[in-house]
Amino acid sequence: MVHTAQLMIAGLPGNEDRTERLARRLGLEPAALEHRRFPDGESYLRLHADPKDASVILVASLARPDDQVPALLFAADLARDLGAARVGLVAPYLAYMRQDQRFRPGEALTSRTFARWLSAHFDWLVTVDPHLHRYASLDEIYSLNSRVVQAAPALADWVAEHVRQPVLIGPDGESEQWVAAVAERHDLPWRVITKTRHGDREVTMRLPELSGLEQHTPVLIDDILSSGTTMAEATRHLRQAGLARPVVIAVHGLFGDQARETLNGAGIERVVCTNSVNAAEADIDLTGQIAPAVLALAAPET
Repeated sequence: MVHTAQLMIAGLPGNEDRTERLARRLGLEPAALEHRRFPDGESYLRLHADPKDASVILVASLARPDDQVPALLFAADLARDLGAARVGLVAPYLAYMRQDQRFRPGEALTSRTFARWLSAHFDWLVTVDPHLHRYASLDEIYSLNSRVVQAAPALADWVAEHVRQPVLIGPDGESEQWVAAVAERHDLPWRVITKTRHGDREVTMRLPELSGLEQHTPVLIDDILSSGTTMAEATRHLRQAGLARPVVIAVHGLFGDQARETLNGAGIERVVCTNSVNAAEADIDLTGQIAPAVLALAAPET
């Protein structure tokens, strides 16, 4: 039996909505975590609840992390200083997974450094589809307990409900794992484009065989949407091949500088992402997938 009375949940600034959604699913009332800055820019934090002997859940999506990390680590230590039995982190988007090797001499392996920071401050971590490229799992760099939540079921259900006669398309080889998982849930057709990257914003692509799929609505799926260049280029190729305007879906819609302008000019029907990050396009709720993982790590059982 799970004793939710021993749980406490609080969200970092900017995470109010996802904290409220998760709290409702867990049967909790969010604790108020006050955060403001002193005139010199340093952080002030105050927890308006007593976490003594509780298992504390901190919610913080880590898109654009550099402005958030000090407050996040301060909040974890604050809860522990006030007597929390355990402190866990729900980070639907987990930052600093990109730099997983030294591409040039002298580069920082920030993925490993960031993992050490979080592992030193938290007992457990729940995240959604982290960008595991050269790491087989989070356990290679994180020493805390972790659960990786798959967004594929939520994406698949959204496609089945909102897209007529879809064909799922991955914009590159790395996207195949997400496309295949989404397709499997509702037995949808899927293909993967071959992509060669020549820089941050320059790519070349070769379409897969699309015979017999001309009447389908293409749905481009990837884990991260940052510059928008890959999705825009994939859209141009699909349109040149005679397919309909595609729907673009990303697990994590980061939308870097000029991304929306790039996407708007590409002939895309609609752009959708999950609520792992704050974005106007975040129409796919992941709370139902995240809550069981949180309970598994945070809640004591008898």
